[in-house]
Amino acid sequence: MFSIIICTYNRAKYIYRALEGLAVNDFPVEEYEIILVNNNSSDNTEEECLRFQQDYPNVDFLYFIEMKQGLSHARNRGIQESTYGILVFLDDDAFVSADYLPNLKKNVLSVPDGMAFGGKIVPLFESGKTPVWLSRWSMTFVSAQDRGRKTKRFTGRAFPIGANMGFRKQCITQVGLFNTELGRSLKNLAGGEEKDLFARFKEEGLEIYYFPDVEVQHVIPENRTTYSYVKKLGKGVGYSEYVRCKKEGRRKLALKYFTEILKWGVSVLLWFYYAVQFKSPKGYVLLLFRWNVTKGLLNRNLE
Repeated sequence: MFSIIICTYNRAKYIYRALEGLAVNDFPVEEYEIILVNNNSSDNTEEECLRFQQDYPNVDFLYFIEMKQGLSHARNRGIQESTYGILVFLDDDAFVSADYLPNLKKNVLSVPDGMAFGGKIVPLFESGKTPVWLSRWSMTFVSAQDRGRKTKRFTGRAFPIGANMGFRKQCITQVGLFNTELGRSLKNLAGGEEKDLFARFKEEGLEIYYFPDVEVQHVIPENRTTYSYVKKLGKGVGYSEYVRCKKEGRRKLALKYFTEILKWGVSVLLWFYYAVQFKSPKGYVLLLFRWNVTKGLLNRNLE
């Protein structure tokens, strides 16, 4: 039923726990496989994977090394090696709930028209402290997602986040694979490959659902709560948007520039809203992010 694909790069610190969380779910082992794609890690990721394989020999665990650097390459390799009809993507620092797999099966069966899905993502701040700048408008900066308590469709510009998402394998022939021009590679934060893929789902009229009880906790290290990280993230988002839009021609790119102006207006209004409440960090981080998105979009590079 499920091919669970985890792509990893130098996350030996978390990978065993991420794998173990799946193995201890009360779920038939014959209904899923775990595919681990090591994207040239230089730490002891391989040893941790071997330890997991020894501790849980009954789990169908497949280990591969993808030499082409980049998350999109690794994800496409995972798809290539998969054998089940539903592909599930989890981050290497995302820990599933104890009922993740049973809930996922229940939800998938409840929406036969659903071709893709995203689940709830709860940030697990490694420092134990929530950033003072965090608000409902900046939750995506820490890859968090909570769209309420009910199953619903992703509509408009909303789409699943990579730490907890999936789709039916049959859709690949219709929408294609992850765009290898996009996605994180080594330390860059280009991203955009998930948005690009799910945009193709929507263009084809394929339904994407949010499952509220398909939940993971996603580790957020302290260095991902700094303004420096937000700047780098923003520039990566801007760059990926440029790459994504340029392939569709000047009209699409012009529309993106116009949309960016509108987003600036919203960001300024939110900054003012938080300023009058004496919560300036919440507004400041939105302007900081938007400024760097614009830089990435206009400069068209990650430098």
